[in-house]
Amino acid sequence: MTESSHPRLLRWAHSVLQPGFAGTTVPDWVRRRISEGLASVVLFGRNIHGPEQVAGLTAALHAENPGLVVVAVDEEAGDVTRLEARTGASRPGNLALGTLDDIDVTEQVARDVGRELHGLGITLNYAPSADVNTTPLNPVIGVRSFGARPDVVSRHTAAWVRGLQSAGVAACAKHFPGHGDTVVDSHLGLPRVPADAGTLALTALPPFIAAMDAGVRAVMTAHLLVPAYDSRWPATLSRPVVGDLLRGELGFTGLVVTDAVEMGAVADRYGVPGAAVRAVAAGADVVCVGGGDAAEETTARLADALVNAVLDGRLPERRLAEAAGRVREFAAWAGTLRRGAAPPAGAPDLGLAAARRAVRVHHEPGRDTGFPLVGVPHVVELSPATTPVIDPGTPWGVAEPLKTLCPGTTSVRLGERQLQGGDEDVLDRLALRPADGRPLVVVVRDAARYGWMTRALTGLVRRRPDALVVEMGVPAGARPGAVYLATHGATRVSGIAAAEVLAGRTGPA
Repeated sequence: MTESSHPRLLRWAHSVLQPGFAGTTVPDWVRRRISEGLASVVLFGRNIHGPEQVAGLTAALHAENPGLVVVAVDEEAGDVTRLEARTGASRPGNLALGTLDDIDVTEQVARDVGRELHGLGITLNYAPSADVNTTPLNPVIGVRSFGARPDVVSRHTAAWVRGLQSAGVAACAKHFPGHGDTVVDSHLGLPRVPADAGTLALTALPPFIAAMDAGVRAVMTAHLLVPAYDSRWPATLSRPVVGDLLRGELGFTGLVVTDAVEMGAVADRYGVPGAAVRAVAAGADVVCVGGGDAAEETTARLADALVNAVLDGRLPERRLAEAAGRVREFAAWAGTLRRGAAPPAGAPDLGLAAARRAVRVHHEPGRDTGFPLVGVPHVVELSPATTPVIDPGTPWGVAEPLKTLCPGTTSVRLGERQLQGGDEDVLDRLALRPADGRPLVVVVRDAARYGWMTRALTGLVRRRPDALVVEMGVPAGARPGAVYLATHGATRVSGIAAAEVLAGRTGPA
């Protein structure tokens, strides 16, 4: 098939694709595709080098089709940040907000995110995560969730939607029908949700219902198998999940967006074109694809695949037309939302204030623990490989802010590779000896999820029972150390808040 053979179908196909692209300016191929029907793009950290540059990039995109181009981004504000990938987020993430459990603060944080996105010309934000993290060892949600209780997640999801949209940026509740009860990262494999439909109705679905009640007009599907609804197809590709459950039972009439179709959960089984076609056939309106350096080729391949699927009967023409129409309607609504908003003034201390309130400290009253710190500490940070959704270059930790508060602080960061086979020797040489006669601070991130990290932490605390431990992921299991701090996230402000507590500059909650 040549691209000019079926111009109407090709235009609809372009409408339902949402590619990413490389670079910090609009590529020629994106301009050309917008003229051929492309209605949305998604930005990643690779596209963002500063406010003026992003604003110029989005202005150029909007100029190609004023009021009808959706510019999306994944800005959850916590560990998953695109705007602050190089510095670490200045606002706490969902678990910190859920732990604080002040819906006014959550709404303010979301409004502040919306203010920034609005100023940059971004019209759709893939947040909030409405997943209920009922599995503490979940490898991909974790601190991205407001917590493990459906009521907490529901009220904060609704607050996030209200706050973001009050600033003129469309929200998107994800990852439907809930990614919280999983032990596989869908970037890498296909998770399976074991719960029955009755359990899911009481746990996973309420936050999405709350988001809809709060006015959300976009929902992102998850690449996971939910046998309670469909034992064959992952949710993104499932008519029973998208059509019967989301559209039918829950009555959602807005935009259904896929998680990135190149993720392993679907791409490894059906191929990227196959997953895209099946997703639209199942009821999705937008196919999100990261693209990167191959974005132009991938976009052309997917547009071709969608047109061919209509021609050979695998994708009904009316379904493709319906999806394209829904994208146009959403783009027009998002443009109206943007134009009608009066974004609030910035609140520079909001994020740090919330992060401070989210720190939780456990220690035995009356015990001489050397807390707050007495003397200059040595900090050992045990660093895991993060999920692909988190930019690997995003800084995190407690050592750097502690060096500002306690000049002379030393630190070392150790990963799994460095500790393989010789934990005791490496820990003795790099962690324990430099801490002789000094306070020892051990910083971990989701320690319960990693055997190597748990072993290293246990070994350090065994030899230094006076160690102060900071958990910057999901606190689960034992609380080792003479003092145990939980920040409920690894954002920049969470690290600052923990350092302040350790140094006695602020009081713990």
